[in-house]
Amino acid sequence: MWHGEAIDRRGFLKAAGIAFTAALAPRSLMAFERADAVYASGFKAPDGSFGVATVSERGEIIDRVALPARAHGLAYSAATGRTVAFARRPGTFAMVFDPSRLAEPVIITSPEGRHFYGHGHFSPDGTRLYASENDFDGNRGMIGVYDARDKFRRIGEFDAHGIGTHDMTVSDDGKLLVIANGGIETHPDFGRTKLNIDRMEPSLVLLDAKTGALIQRHRLPSSLKQLSTRHLDITDNGRIWFACQWEGARNALPPLAGWFSKGEDLSFVSLPRETTVRLGNYVGAIAVNRRDGVVGLTSPGGGAVVTLDAETGAVVKEETVREAAGVAPATHGIAVSSYDGQFNDTRSAVAWDQHIVRLG
Repeated sequence: MWHGEAIDRRGFLKAAGIAFTAALAPRSLMAFERADAVYASGFKAPDGSFGVATVSERGEIIDRVALPARAHGLAYSAATGRTVAFARRPGTFAMVFDPSRLAEPVIITSPEGRHFYGHGHFSPDGTRLYASENDFDGNRGMIGVYDARDKFRRIGEFDAHGIGTHDMTVSDDGKLLVIANGGIETHPDFGRTKLNIDRMEPSLVLLDAKTGALIQRHRLPSSLKQLSTRHLDITDNGRIWFACQWEGARNALPPLAGWFSKGEDLSFVSLPRETTVRLGNYVGAIAVNRRDGVVGLTSPGGGAVVTLDAETGAVVKEETVREAAGVAPATHGIAVSSYDGQFNDTRSAVAWDQHIVRLG
C-alpha cells in the first residue's frame, strides 16, 4: 500500500519525464493532464487478455502494459518509480515495470516449489523487493527477497511463520516486515481449493527485515480460527491495520478488521451490526489515507465501501459500490475500483482486479 505524503500529477510527471507524456495518445494525455493523482491496477480486457493500467483519479485509463496472466496485488517504489504486478495465486510470475516506460519490464519467476501469493512490497530505499510466496510441498508461507539493483535476482527468503501467507508490507523505517498469514492451506495441484478450512491457522507476524528473525506473532483465538487475516496497511504512527475474510458459518458475524502495533496485542474493530452484515463476512482490500486519517474497506460480495476513522475505528462513511474491489488513498478520502469496470467516476470496458496502488 501507499505510504508517505500525498503526491499529485505534477510529482508523477517530474518522475516520469516529458518523454512519457509525448508518447501518450491524445485522449490519454488529456486524462493525465486532468489527473489529481495517478494509480495502477491489474485488469482483464474484453478479449480475455490481461494487463496493468495507469489510471487517473477520475478513473480514466492513461496507459496500459500487457501481462502474461491475471495479476492480483501491486507494489510501488517511491524511491525508484518502479511498480510490480504480482500474479494471482497460484501464479509464478511478477512483472516489474516503469510507469514512465523509461525502462523495459522485468519478469520475475518464482523458484521451483514456490508460487506467489499475489502481494509484495519494496524496502523504502527501493533496493529490495519482498514477495509473499508459498512453499507448497512444505506447507509454509515464505517471504522471497529480491535485489532490485541486480535485475531482481532472488537473494534469499525468510520463513513467514505461518501458512497461507497473503499480504505483506514494510514499516516506514524499513526495519520491519509485516505479514498477514491467512491460515489457509493450498497446493497448486488442487488449484485454488482451500484444503484446511476446519483447521485454519491465521496469524499476524512481524519479522526483522534484515535478518528475517521473528519479532512478534499474533495467533487468533480459537473462536476466530476461521477468520483469515488477509490484507494490511500502516498509519503514520506505525499502527498496522488488518482486514479479514470469514470462512466459517455464514450466519456468524465475526469482526472483520482491526489493528495492532509492535509490542501490542490485537484490537478488533467493533462495527455496527448492520455494517458487518453489509460487508458480507469478506473484506477484499484495505487502505489508509494518512492525510485524512481514515481507513477504507471494500467488500466485493457485499457491494460495500466502508470508511473508518483510523484512530478510533468509528464508521465515517458507508457507500454502495457494486462488486467493489480495490481501494487506495485519494486526494481526499479513498479511491475505489470495481470488478465491473468502475474506477471512481469513470466506467471502462475492463474488469479491474482486486487491488489498486497509488503511484507517488
